[in-house]
Amino acid sequence: MTQPAPASPPSAPAAGRSRILAWALWDCGSTGLNAIVVTFVFAVYLTGAVGSDLPGDTSATSWLGRAMTAAGLLVALLAPVTGVWVEAPRRRRVALTVLTGAAVALTASMSLIRDDHRYLWPGLVLLACTAACSDLASVPYNAMLRQLSTPQTSGRISGIGWAMGYFGSVLLLLVVYLGFIRGDGETRGLLALPAADGQNVRAAMLMAAAWFVLFALPLLVTAREPATESVDPDQPSGVLSAYRKLWTEIVGEWRRDRNVVYYLLASAVFRDGLAGVFAFGAVLGVSVYGISEADVLLFGVSASVVAAIGAVVGGLLDDRVGSKPVIVVSLAAMIVVGLTLLTLSGALAFWVCGLLLCLFIGPTQSSARTLMLRMSAAGKEGVAFGLYTTTGRAVSFLAPWLFFMFIDLFGSDRAGMGGLCVVLAAGLVAMLAVRAPHRRPRASAGADAEGQP
Repeated sequence: MTQPAPASPPSAPAAGRSRILAWALWDCGSTGLNAIVVTFVFAVYLTGAVGSDLPGDTSATSWLGRAMTAAGLLVALLAPVTGVWVEAPRRRRVALTVLTGAAVALTASMSLIRDDHRYLWPGLVLLACTAACSDLASVPYNAMLRQLSTPQTSGRISGIGWAMGYFGSVLLLLVVYLGFIRGDGETRGLLALPAADGQNVRAAMLMAAAWFVLFALPLLVTAREPATESVDPDQPSGVLSAYRKLWTEIVGEWRRDRNVVYYLLASAVFRDGLAGVFAFGAVLGVSVYGISEADVLLFGVSASVVAAIGAVVGGLLDDRVGSKPVIVVSLAAMIVVGLTLLTLSGALAFWVCGLLLCLFIGPTQSSARTLMLRMSAAGKEGVAFGLYTTTGRAVSFLAPWLFFMFIDLFGSDRAGMGGLCVVLAAGLVAMLAVRAPHRRPRASAGADAEGQP
């Protein structure tokens, strides 16, 4: 027997454009910072320069993987507690401010990491803690979407947020590349910063921290608390009480609608596949398809633009046909493109197929978040997105494991793409079994109805 999806709180009016823009700008700053710190600049600096002469048998890249694993475990531990704590809308801005401030401070501290293997360990700690703060900040940030949208507009507003995130990545990557990284001599970039001792990269970290501050402030300053909000006397205030409340919420969610739990598991798998495509795409581009390291950075810029376009278009389609069809079609298209790329060679094939993959990544990410919102009970968005983040991190080993297992099994880096396709296919199959709520409320009942896409 199907369950009706929870209706939105009747007192939640549609937000104005300025509030939606402020919300989306935070994503612009956060995604840009992650692109510089976790993906393209600081992580590469740690493994390629700081830890290049690391003594011992363990490589700097291996230590980077361990550090990110620790960050994932920390997020898996704290995300549900954070979600329970921000059940109360009045707490969301406080939590977001604290986590944003921590990410900014940690990123700025990366400017102290010199090109010396003795600085590898503090650099890895800063990187892991920044990644964890960024992931945890997404819990109150995503929960704010309910305060800004209606059931008819949540898809497009979510898509705008993802698009702004990709735009932030593009713009900050270009600023850092042109101003701090470009060139081969003793000085780099238009600012002519010395490359010795990693000074240009360290300066770029200050730029990334300032970038996040600039784009986060509009939301942190203007975010509104509900005019009236009932105070729950049982609202948890400590870690242990939060976990007790969390267990109660999980049991209640299972009894209310087990389909939500099924979706959390399915989305965790396919979201890890998406993360794997992003994480290992550049590696395959260089090692298999002959892309230079400089061109990989330019590909990253192009990929962000294409993904942003996909997120906007996917958000519009989401509001018309529903979240599940967008996710299913996008995953199926990514599998076809990935298998095609597996059989091709050359830089042109990588550019074409790689950009096609990114075109479908955007709508998948956007609609996955929107569907989580639509399936969550009214007033329980914090818990829902805490579990959403936790389940995603809980299986974060899956894509890397299959990627390297396929490489070892077939003796070729190219085979790694096959492993990523397996993860995407598993997520697609699991998603087919999820019963998603209809995109619009029933006219007669005023509540979202279960429907088949």
